[in-house]
Amino acid sequence: MPAETDVVIVGGGLAGLAVARRLHRAGVPWRLLEAGDRLGGRVATDAVDGYLLDRGFQVLNTAYPRLGTLLDLGTLDLGWFTSGVLVRRGDRLDRLVHPIREPGGAPATALAGIGSLGDRLRFAALATGCATLPAHRLLTAPETTSEAALRRAGLSDTIIEELIRPFLSGVLIDRELETSSHVLAMILRSFARGRIGLPARGMAALPRAVAAPLPADLITCDTPVTSVAPGRVRTPAGEIDCRAVVVAVDPTAATTLLPTLARVRTHSYTTYYHSAPEAPLDEPILLVDGDRRELVANTVVVSRAVPSYAPPGRHLVATSVVGPGAPPEPTIRAELDRLYGRSTADWDHLTTVSVPHALPAAPPPQGRLRKPVALGDGLFVAGDHRDSPSIQGALASGWRTAGAVLAELRAVG
Repeated sequence: MPAETDVVIVGGGLAGLAVARRLHRAGVPWRLLEAGDRLGGRVATDAVDGYLLDRGFQVLNTAYPRLGTLLDLGTLDLGWFTSGVLVRRGDRLDRLVHPIREPGGAPATALAGIGSLGDRLRFAALATGCATLPAHRLLTAPETTSEAALRRAGLSDTIIEELIRPFLSGVLIDRELETSSHVLAMILRSFARGRIGLPARGMAALPRAVAAPLPADLITCDTPVTSVAPGRVRTPAGEIDCRAVVVAVDPTAATTLLPTLARVRTHSYTTYYHSAPEAPLDEPILLVDGDRRELVANTVVVSRAVPSYAPPGRHLVATSVVGPGAPPEPTIRAELDRLYGRSTADWDHLTTVSVPHALPAAPPPQGRLRKPVALGDGLFVAGDHRDSPSIQGALASGWRTAGAVLAELRAVG
């Protein structure tokens, strides 16, 4: 443990790593302290008996602009999901896909029985506007909740309840759709512009790639920070004097270290992992529940997109539920029988992963999705609770916070 350095970064998640990358590029001495035994924060993967089990079902969107600053996506060996969703309603499955990326599915999408043709055209117009308008226009539009924005766009109860709420509840981890319409606009923008995939070695490959250019001797794991103060960080292993401190941990831990921060509510979700001898679907597409049962947010055969997520001869199915109080696995298995339209009796339950603080809540007003990161006296805070609740938000916040640190260090000389 060094006695001093210029900047101490508390937390080795995506935000903290982005801070370190920008400081390192600028040639500013820094040290990163991580309480856990690995980097990545909420982005983690466990390898178990030939399966790759992300800690909660997550995906990578290639439209996130900060990714290109920090890594070459080609190094992740991404496998891709179909750009669309399947919707279970009674005894039928409707397939709705991105008409440009999946042109063969465009006629069926246009004729799907979810809402009216006018509904589908209005939703397409909403997504197209989010994809094509400048970001600053989207972030200065009148702000409301996501649900109110969808209704303002003229969408009916049918398409909201049978398609959009089930889909967005898994993306935003917010079944009530209370999330800011500004966040919704950026989410729709990213889905319209980007592709959705997973790294061949699991989502943990993302923080590893972001950290790869950093000197390993400047990163210390298994080192919790007990307190921070202007110019000083305290750990069980000793204290470090510094010119600036960046707290880049989850919002609950951040308010413990920085009591002046406003508390941030978080959303929770649970992912159930099953192993199947045969894939219940022939393609890697998200399946959502249009029957308004409000239990399963989504389910997907992950190994259809990335075969390395399961051992030879098996398939990995990930099923996510939004909110606290995860139902027992047999209840979920019964829902999967209905959703996939086949028996799951020969499936093995691998594990259930609960993520109690998966994403920060982002109700309006969120404004331009940029909360202050400089707290004064050389203290800074970074994380997706300072920008948008997403991987992009974590990386962007870290990069932005590092810029604020650099500006202050230059100002004081």
